Amino acid sequence: MTAVDPFAPGLPYDPSWPRAGSWLRRESADHDSDASLDLALLGIPAFRTSLSPTGAGATPAAVRDALLRYSTHAHGLDLDALVVADLGDVEEPDGREGEERVRAAMADAASRARLVVALGGDNSVTYAAALGAWGTALPTAGLVTLDAHHDLRDGESNGSPVRRLLDAGLDGSRVVQIGISDFANSRTYSERARDAGITVIGRDDVADRGIGAAVAGALAIAGAAGGPIHVDLDVDVCDRSVAPGCPASVPGGISAHELRRAAFLLALDPRVSSLDITEVDATADAPDGRTVRLAALCVLEAAAGLAARA
Repeated sequence: MTAVDPFAPGLPYDPSWPRAGSWLRRESADHDSDASLDLALLGIPAFRTSLSPTGAGATPAAVRDALLRYSTHAHGLDLDALVVADLGDVEEPDGREGEERVRAAMADAASRARLVVALGGDNSVTYAAALGAWGTALPTAGLVTLDAHHDLRDGESNGSPVRRLLDAGLDGSRVVQIGISDFANSRTYSERARDAGITVIGRDDVADRGIGAAVAGALAIAGAAGGPIHVDLDVDVCDRSVAPGCPASVPGGISAHELRRAAFLLALDPRVSSLDITEVDATADAPDGRTVRLAALCVLEAAAGLAARA
């Protein structure tokens, strides 16, 4: 009788090719709720304050399913050695009350895990996710975003998380934005970034310097005060051909490989304690699910970076 993987029904089972999704679900089912973790996964299915209609609330579940398409081996490492847990989704994460739930869930996860990976949801989640992970360390914290946009708009939406973090006390001199695209931002918000002291590494700069150099420079700036670093991987930083499920992605963004490489290199740094993956609308993806699958690979690249830490 052929063995069946209970965590991947309907997919071929090979005990010598463990599936990442099965590994995560199995570990989550077995883990002690009080045990220390290497990696915690937390879903934050926010979508209600998005500037454009989105089904991003469906994305955390879709990414978890996509993880079943990948193995646990990469970069010469096996992720099975990590102690991990999927902590489920934050219920109703939108609005002020929802953000308080997100902050509490992130604080709890950060107290038990070396790295927390938050699955959005739209980019509004970055505000509460970062504050929850940083806790009292906000005065020394740093932020690195990979995003086509500055996210410095007024109000409370997926276009405002960086401005809201600055208003909450984040030092703009420790904010670095990688991949900012031309024709995707206004002069007003570009000047707002400059006036706040934010370091901007635009799309052309990434092409000229390489993603590795861009990430290294960003980590040096964001971590200058020795505090924890939160990373926002807004997948609309990617070229629209590889991220059609991101409503605001544009032609000419960074490649899927560059985003994956950035996720690995950022999580490799022990100062990075939390990371979110946002702006993917699973309900608007291409038929082959390429955007959701890219988001799932970012989860795995971050886990691999964590596993590779010295």
